[in-house]
Amino acid sequence: MQIETAPSEKPYEKPEGERRGLVIVNTGDGKGKSTAAFGLALRAHGRGKAVKIYQFMKVPSARFGEHRMFEQLGIPIEGLGDGFSWKSQDHEHSAQLARDGWERARAAILSGAHFLVVLDEITYPLIYGWLPLEGVLDTLRARPKAVHVVLTGRRCPPEIVELADTVTEMQLVKHAFKAGIPAQRGIED
Repeated sequence: MQIETAPSEKPYEKPEGERRGLVIVNTGDGKGKSTAAFGLALRAHGRGKAVKIYQFMKVPSARFGEHRMFEQLGIPIEGLGDGFSWKSQDHEHSAQLARDGWERARAAILSGAHFLVVLDEITYPLIYGWLPLEGVLDTLRARPKAVHVVLTGRRCPPEIVELADTVTEMQLVKHAFKAGIPAQRGIED
């Protein structure tokens, strides 16, 4: 490891632009896309802001760690799907669930009732062709000025990346699963 001298002056100038809602994308093959989005949800909730989380691949009855905690905190989180595609018995049904869920998420975004709307794992229904990309782009462009939207998932369409204000690509360097270690409750659920 190379030791650095800590900066003694601020390394950037303060932006002069107006505050407004952002489109934030967490994509890539590395871990942490949803976790980062949930961290933003916690930060906003901690400031007293209204937050809504939609999970496009999780079932409505999901009880993962984030569901249990968000329920305790009073942050609404809604599963819209029927599990990941390899678990689904009927992809047309999965596609319909994604379309129905998108209508709920779209309405929440356009209502302006939430400071932050998280669209967790939305890239999958997009890249599977279950949701029309243009409708998502139109909604992101038409959202009220103060609404922030976070989109997560691998292989985010380039059109969304282009429209977004902030894009982070999580890069896979090493993963325990590839070493034969199964998913750990409380870490990956």
